[in-house]
Amino acid sequence: MRLSFRLLLPLLPVIAAAACLLPVGASAQSAAAAPAACPPILQHTFPRLQDEKPQALCQYAGKVVLVVNTASFCGFTPQYKGLEALDTKYRSRGLVVLGFPSNDFSQESGSNKEIADFCESTFGVKFPMFAKSSVRGQEANPLFKQLAQASGTTPKWNFYKYLIGRDGKVVESYSSMTSPDDRGFVRDVEKQLGQD
Repeated sequence: MRLSFRLLLPLLPVIAAAACLLPVGASAQSAAAAPAACPPILQHTFPRLQDEKPQALCQYAGKVVLVVNTASFCGFTPQYKGLEALDTKYRSRGLVVLGFPSNDFSQESGSNKEIADFCESTFGVKFPMFAKSSVRGQEANPLFKQLAQASGTTPKWNFYKYLIGRDGKVVESYSSMTSPDDRGFVRDVEKQLGQD
């Protein structure tokens, strides 16, 4: 027994290092696999609101995503504060809020820079925001076309919300009346976050 242990002793660091590379129950093949594939609903690139640099939504693959169409001059505009709080609270658990300003309801007439300045200075928005686009009808951006198809509903007003699970499937849509701190809504978000 001692002899076999002595023979293995020099190899222990190598064996331990190899064991640390694999998660419990994982095979070498699964460990070598690429990160989770980007689901079809996130296979889009949009210009960032602040500087219009292209941003691939695939960077959010594997996260719980909340997509919201926004506007600066709407009765629901104060929801920015709640959305930022939600993003801040749950970011470490895998939530990301994505804001899409739109003038579809005639309440977002400003330029991208004006919208970005307003969101940051008025509500301290730090979650990802994208350049102004249409979110309904024939002119809707491709993400919102997919969201409408998957959920069976289009935004009825500003601050309409779509919750997407880690698997890239639309879980639910919520009306503008559903505030970011609504108990049922938060429970739905937490349920998705719990599905690691």
